[in-house]
Amino acid sequence: MKATFLLPENPFLQLLMPLLTGIFLGIVFPFNSVFLSILICVLILIFASLNIGFTRWEIYRNPWIGGAIIHSFLLFTGILFAGRYQEINHRSHFSKQKADALLVQIIQEPRQTGNIVRFNTSVTHTSFNGKILSSSGSLLVALKLDSNQTSPYNYGDELLIKNNYKPVDAPFNPAEFNYKNWLQHQNIYFQTFLNPNEFQLIASGKGNPVIAYALKVRKNLVRKLQKYMHDRNAISVASTLILGYRADLSQDVLQAYAKTGTMHVLSVSGMHVALVYIIIDLLLRFLNRKRSGVILKAIISILLIWIYALITGFSPAVCRAAVMITFVIVGKTYNQHISMLNILLVSAFVLLLYNPFFITDVGFQLSYLAVFGLIILQPIIENLLAFKNYFLRKLWSLLSVSLAAQIITFPVSIFYFHQFPVYFLISNLFIVLPSMLIMYFGIAFLLLPSLDIIAKPLAFLLEKIIVLMNEGLVWIENIPFGNWNKLWITIPEYLLLYAIICCCFSWIIYRKPVLLKLSAVFTLLFLCSFSYKRIRATNQNEIILLSLRKNIGLIFKNGNKAIILTDLKTTDKTFQYSIQPYLDSCKSTQVIMIKPDQNFNNTVFSKQNNLIQFGNHLIFVADKSYENKTFRQKIKVDEVLITNNPRIDLNQISRNLIFNELVLDSRNSDYLISKLLNEANLDGRKIKILKRNKALVFQSN
Repeated sequence: MKATFLLPENPFLQLLMPLLTGIFLGIVFPFNSVFLSILICVLILIFASLNIGFTRWEIYRNPWIGGAIIHSFLLFTGILFAGRYQEINHRSHFSKQKADALLVQIIQEPRQTGNIVRFNTSVTHTSFNGKILSSSGSLLVALKLDSNQTSPYNYGDELLIKNNYKPVDAPFNPAEFNYKNWLQHQNIYFQTFLNPNEFQLIASGKGNPVIAYALKVRKNLVRKLQKYMHDRNAISVASTLILGYRADLSQDVLQAYAKTGTMHVLSVSGMHVALVYIIIDLLLRFLNRKRSGVILKAIISILLIWIYALITGFSPAVCRAAVMITFVIVGKTYNQHISMLNILLVSAFVLLLYNPFFITDVGFQLSYLAVFGLIILQPIIENLLAFKNYFLRKLWSLLSVSLAAQIITFPVSIFYFHQFPVYFLISNLFIVLPSMLIMYFGIAFLLLPSLDIIAKPLAFLLEKIIVLMNEGLVWIENIPFGNWNKLWITIPEYLLLYAIICCCFSWIIYRKPVLLKLSAVFTLLFLCSFSYKRIRATNQNEIILLSLRKNIGLIFKNGNKAIILTDLKTTDKTFQYSIQPYLDSCKSTQVIMIKPDQNFNNTVFSKQNNLIQFGNHLIFVADKSYENKTFRQKIKVDEVLITNNPRIDLNQISRNLIFNELVLDSRNSDYLISKLLNEANLDGRKIKILKRNKALVFQSN
């Protein structure tokens, strides 16, 4: 193991690092592409010149020069590729053209929820004053259909839509998921919502015919599952696990997979592609008798692997597995020594050249880290314990696989998902056999003819296995202390965790005391950072006036306690999306919910009708109940929150209240917001608009 990273058979380990660094810099910072192109050309000329004069100038005495040039070339290439991949930088992007209408092509399978159908499109042309121009760029489209109408739109359809797109909003509330950033990593910067009279179908079948056929095949296979299976969750799991068709799963089932650390089963990844390859290899084993048969088997295997990858949607994890298995097949066919680490690195190199933004995909990160862990860490972990008993040895081997994958992906998991499954070893051992059987029975069921005598028994077995697996995971989920959640770490803490992991495993290999000391230092830094955040959160009093679309929301945080004034329920999607993340991130363990019309008092908080006091801070909530009211004497408050579109003006507010700032939430009409904004500006008043703006956050004594 000591030589694993040093062997010349893994050259891409050194080549990948500058490329990754360049891509990261290109995504985060803007660079001049012309300057970068010139710089890359200069490096190529210098490298060529050095090769020509290699002997004359005795370049062999300074081998670092060539390495520095190659690394610089890859660094600048990564920056250039990342910048050019961003569609918003292209001159032809539709946002840089005046337009009355846009001609768009659907480039993904539409998904319908209720009477709203959503899909990603590519803008091909813009129309302005009768003039049509070629264009480019991705646009996220949501179409409103008539009630109970099933979406008639498919991949490859062309639509003429009204030009009323808007930029994707950044997160408005603290700790809210950054949907804008997530979409930008998919090259989507704008979105539009269209009513039935604002779009028109122009043409069908304009997309890539291979992709269109693959999507059609997948849809037919999903229909076959729906025909012979009855349990809704079983159908959804089978569709997702086998075909990568993201059907709607119940929240309970999704939660069971998430909290037990088995969510990877529900996204087609390397494991699924590997199982497909095993089936293909077994079925085509008869071709091994002759050399020509071995080559034919390799060609058929690679073709079938990529067809499966195509049907399942070409996710980054599937592409990684398909590329790796392709290299493995080629290597075995020509009896070449195969370095799994080098194949992993080559596949990453190739995929990042194809799409630099794969680096931002969580599935891509988890997939590569997990396989890296299996190649590097699993043998180290397995060698830590030796068992003479055959079954114990095999069990420990399986456990070491799960341990290696979980350890290497642990920082990524808690950074993005803020939770860690305590019983991951049990749950992952439990699903090994069921997931394999589901893949084998599922593929057999989908490939064999739709004859009841064949299809019904296979569908019955498939459904029962999935139901059993779901019930088993729900049982594991409900074991006490089964999930360590509300784990929020910063980027420095994320890097420290990986530094600790690297130092610990390096010490196991090299046994150098300095590595243990470094590990202790990094651990101490991590604990200090984590403890500081906890202490700060415990001693922090904060008021947040949330920016919600259709609801009122105020959070009054006192240490680890929080009082929430809202008309939402904790089970509502808006609460889960916009409020719960903040509560989790600041470790609020005691939460009190109160309604807007409810009075409440405790030692730090008091609400009486429209007046709220939190510590020394006073907020007056002016809603419809405040209309036409006149107080006997003025009340001095810090903020006046206008909500639910009351019929009031600034004069009425000023007659009754002395205030520092006027705040208007999203439940007010644009007319009232504009009216009060103009009045406040004329009167020199401070005003904050929450509608489509960030929440108002301030400290309270």
